[in-house]
Amino acid sequence: MTLIDTVQNHMTSNHIDLLFFDDPLTVDYLTGFESDPHERVTAALILVDKVWLIVPELDLSSAEAVGGFDHIISYKDEESPWKLLKEALHAASTEIQKIGIDEDFLTVSRYHALKDIFSSAAFVNMTSLIQELRVIKQPAEIDRMKEAGELADKALSIGMSALKEGITEEEVVALIEFEIKKYGVKEMSFPTMVLFGDHAASPHGTPGNRQLKPNEWILFDLGVVYNGYTSDMTRTIVYGKADEETKKIYTVVKEAQEKAQALVSPGVSALEIDRAARAHIENAGYGEYFTHRLGHGLGKSVHEYPDIAPGSEVLIKENMCFSIEPGIYIENYFGVRIEDCIYVTESGAHPLTHTTKDLIELPVK
Repeated sequence: MTLIDTVQNHMTSNHIDLLFFDDPLTVDYLTGFESDPHERVTAALILVDKVWLIVPELDLSSAEAVGGFDHIISYKDEESPWKLLKEALHAASTEIQKIGIDEDFLTVSRYHALKDIFSSAAFVNMTSLIQELRVIKQPAEIDRMKEAGELADKALSIGMSALKEGITEEEVVALIEFEIKKYGVKEMSFPTMVLFGDHAASPHGTPGNRQLKPNEWILFDLGVVYNGYTSDMTRTIVYGKADEETKKIYTVVKEAQEKAQALVSPGVSALEIDRAARAHIENAGYGEYFTHRLGHGLGKSVHEYPDIAPGSEVLIKENMCFSIEPGIYIENYFGVRIEDCIYVTESGAHPLTHTTKDLIELPVK
C-alpha cells in the first residue's frame, strides 16, 4: 500500500473529500515532487480517488516529469491559483463538503482563500495524520539519514581542523560550509553554530567575530541536507586544556546523554527518556541550567514531531528518528551540549552520527 493509498483510506473512513497540503516538504513526501516555491503556492490536493497538484507555471515541466498526478493546475504569476482551482473542481463536478488541512503550516491568508472557494465546507485539522505518517521512517529514508549523518561528522571534522588561535566563530562557520559543499552538500539543515567560551552559554547563540583563545571551549551545532533528508549533531570540545570544574560539567552532560540514549526502546514514552537525562543533571546540582527539551524528531525537516520533552506521552516506536541533546548553560561562564540523532529498532537506539562523545582536547596551534 502506498502513502497515497493510506491517506485516501483515512479520508474515506473519516468522510473527508479533499486534503490540501501546501508545505513543500509534505508535498514532496506524499508525491515525490520537490520544489522551493518561495512565496508562491504549491500544493498537493488529495481527493478520495485522485491526486492533483497546484504549481507555478515555472515548475510545470518538473511536476510533469515526476508524474503520477491525475491533474496539474499551473498558473502564471498574474493568475490566481485559487480561481483556477475553483474552476477545475467545478469542471470535474467534484462536490467538496469536508476539507482536511495542516494547521501547523497553512497561513491565515491561504485558509481564507480556501474558505472563499468552499464557503459551505467544514475544515478539519490533519496535522496529526501527516505527523504520524512522517514519524515512522522507511528503510530507504533511514539510509539517507545515515548518509546525512556521515556528512555531519565530516563537517564537524572540518570545523575542528580549522581551529587556531585568533580565528573567529564566523570564519570557522564559513570554512565548514564551503568545504562540505565539495562532498555534494547543497545546504545545511540550519545555520551552522560555532560558539567560543561563554558564547556557548546561549543554547541558540549566533556566531560572531569573537576570536578563539587557548583553553577555550567550543560548541559546534550543525547538520546537512542530503538527498532530501537532514542531520543534526552537537559536540562541545576544548581548544587546549579544560580545567577540572568544566570537565566535571562536561562529564555530567555526557552521562545524561548516554543514560537517555540507553533507555530508548519501543514502548518507552518520550517523557521517560527526557526524565532520564534531566534527573541526572538535576542530581548533579545543575538542573536550573538545563533549559530546553531533550530532543526533537527529524527527517525531511530538521525539526519534526515528536518532542522528547517533559509531559510528552508519545510512545517510542521502531523506525522513529529523533535527537537526544542535553545541555548545561551557565551564563557568563560556558555551556556544554552533546547531541546525537538516533533511529530506533527493536534493540534500541542507533546513532546517525559517530564522532566520539569522549572529551576532545585539541592542541593549541
